[in-house]
Order: sequence, then structure tokens, then C-alpha cells
Amino acid sequence: MTLKGFRSAILDFVDDPFYVSESESVRYIPDGLLVLEQGKVKELGDYELLKEQYVGIPIESYPHRLLLPGFIDLHIHFPQTGIIAAYGEQLLEWLEKYIFPTEHKFKDKAYCDRVAPIFIDQLLRNGTTTAVVLGAVFPESVDSLFEECDRRNLRTIVGKVMMDRHAPDFLCDTAESSYYQSRALIEKWHGKNRLLYAVTPRFAPTSTPQQLTYARQLLSEFPDTYLHTHLSENIKEVEWVQQLFPDSQGYLDVYDRFGLVGERSIFAHCVQLTDAEFDRLAQTKAAIAFCPTSNLFLGSGLFNIEQATAKHAPIKLGLATDVGAGTSFSLLQTASEAYKVAQLQQQKFSPFQAMFLATLGGARALKLEDKIGNFDVGKEADFVVLDPRATPVMAFRNEQNNEQMTPITIEELGEQLFSTIVLGDDRTIVATYVMGELVHAQ
Repeated sequence: MTLKGFRSAILDFVDDPFYVSESESVRYIPDGLLVLEQGKVKELGDYELLKEQYVGIPIESYPHRLLLPGFIDLHIHFPQTGIIAAYGEQLLEWLEKYIFPTEHKFKDKAYCDRVAPIFIDQLLRNGTTTAVVLGAVFPESVDSLFEECDRRNLRTIVGKVMMDRHAPDFLCDTAESSYYQSRALIEKWHGKNRLLYAVTPRFAPTSTPQQLTYARQLLSEFPDTYLHTHLSENIKEVEWVQQLFPDSQGYLDVYDRFGLVGERSIFAHCVQLTDAEFDRLAQTKAAIAFCPTSNLFLGSGLFNIEQATAKHAPIKLGLATDVGAGTSFSLLQTASEAYKVAQLQQQKFSPFQAMFLATLGGARALKLEDKIGNFDVGKEADFVVLDPRATPVMAFRNEQNNEQMTPITIEELGEQLFSTIVLGDDRTIVATYVMGELVHAQ
């Protein structure tokens, strides 16, 4: 039997709720049936309408739960898993004190092999099925992570950090070695099963012009890889970039001059962008990874959601945990902090916008919306099951009358979804599925 079904309340998105109404963008079925064939979506619809058609297939039921596409984390650091929640510094000091010494451990393949399953377990227990991941400067770190992701059949994007200056000697590569090591990793892993590669200069200050030139060469030779880096996270960082690249017209322009800004580019943070830089990101169809827990934890500032999603110059946007400056692997907690970032600027950020960014929005940012992000027929069946009553306080908050435990209208769903985002964490994740196979359960 190649067919199997999942019965639950089902939510996904067919359009972007930042630009069209919830009724046009949200697809919600209070009693839905998701039918899979060999790990891909065969049909989605109302259970009562489809049940006769699929008599006899195995059906897993999740009553009073909510089934969504798997979450997509647009920016996270594999080598920083063990240094999450390190006290008391802003970005540049934090890197020197905590991060660089920790990342040195990832020169040892055995250590990488030990951390990789811990890292992936944390993603899956939090409902994240796709992530854009920075490895360490050492190729061993990328090999370990790709091996673990391939073993679990995950759609993952990983890159070796390129860093040839302004870091300890024990953590620097060279412009040439970064090119050849990255190229070898691309040839080994990119496009293997569900794995993809991102060319990953850490950030402009830690790459010489020669290394950024090599990054562009890699993108030219392998045009379906990604560019993944940091941009305008911290005021001191922006000032430092201007000192290092005095001829540039700003931080983004540094990357632009080296041909690194395009529709497959992912820029993390973007807290200190100028108006012109927002416009340029929109023009080039680049993506921003919004990292609210990290931006708050390091005191970097408040990301301007409203400007990033302006109708006249929309930018592809996704949510990112940014562990270890980010304080949680949970995209629910990340979305909760994103709401507060919006509140502090008197901006709106609805629960549907949050879950769009964590699913179809993230897929669009990665140009993977033909493969993941919602339950359109033929897409890869990565999904997560949420329990809106996972904790005593959530159960009390989401209590409805005894006859109707599941929201019927979009308005009722929005109320429940918002409280689930704000109060939820890994305990909210009942189950995580990858290509239709159970990979995590409470």
C-alpha cells in the first residue's frame, strides 16, 4: 500500500497574507484529510468528502490538533549549538569571547559527528523540517551535518563558512582554500537527494576582497547554489564595514560590488538597513532571514517588518532562530518574539503572517515553493502536528465549549493560533513528519 492518510484540522497557505486578505491566503480545513503517495501530497480536502474515495488506506488521526507544513528556519549556526544562552555581550564582543573558541572544536570530525544528531534532533522536536545552516570554517563540520541530514532524508541547505581575516588564526582559512574546499563540498553534496549548498562568507568583515571574489566565482560555476551571509546586524558592525570598505556605498553595496546579491541570496538580520538597501534587496529579489530572538538577545535592534513587506518594494522574508545568538530552536517562540518586535514599533504582525513566514514564505524565500511550503498536490510531505492544549495554561487558554474543540472559522483559528504561538514551544509539537514518515513524536 503506497497510499496513506492523515486526518486532522489542517492549515496551510496558498498566498501571502501580507498582501492579500486572510480569506484569500489561508487554506483551513477543520476536519481535513491529507493523502500521501510515496512521500508526496496526492490530495488534500475535507474528510467527509474524501473518505469514500480512500476506504481501506491507513489513516492516522490527530483529533483536536492542527496539522501544518513543516517549519522552515532561514538561518541557524550548527557549531553554536553548545554555546546557546551565553551571557552578556553584543555581537562583536560575543563572537570573540564565546563563538570563535567554540567553533574551533569543529575541526574534529568525531566531535562534529557527536553534535550533528543533537542539532537535528532539536530541529525536529521543534517542528523544523528545513533549515539554512552555517557550518564552521572546517569542511568536516559540513560533511557531518550533511551525512546526518541525508540519513534522515531532510531538505537542508548547508555551507562551509568562508573566513580569512579578523578571526583567530586557528579559525581562518585562506581565499584559495575556502574556494577549493567549498567547491569540493558542492560537488559532493549539492543536489544529492534533498541536500543543497549555500556559499557562505561569514560576513563582510571576515572576508578579504579576494575571498569575496572567490565566493562570486563559486556562484558563477554553480548557479543553483545559494549565497548565505549576515547583513547589517549591529551598529558597530556597520561602522566597521564602512572602515574596511571605504569605497562602498554601504554594507549591502559591499556584497553587491562582488556580485553576491541576487534572487538566491539570503541575508540574515538586516536590522540597520537604509531605505536604499531595502529597495535594492527588493529589486534583486534577495531574501531576508528575520531573527528576532537573536536581535533582542544581542541588543542589535528591531527589524522593520513593515518596511520589508511594503507593497511598493516587497522583499522575500522568512523567520530564523539564529541559534546560538538566538535563544530557542522553536520557530513558535521565534514568531512570538517577532510579534513583540512589531509591537515595539507600532506595527502589525498577525498569527497567520507568522505561520506563513515559517512555511510557504520561507519556501518562497528559498525558491523551493515548488517542492515544500504547503500541501499542493505533488509537493514533498514534510509536516508538523501541533497541540494547542499542550500545557495546562494552553489548555485553559484555548478552552472552548465541550461540543466544539476545533475552530471552525478562520477568526476562531486565528485566536487559537496566536495563543499557541505565544505560549508554545517544543512541547506543542505532537509529531514531525519528513516525506510522510514520522521522525519525531512526543
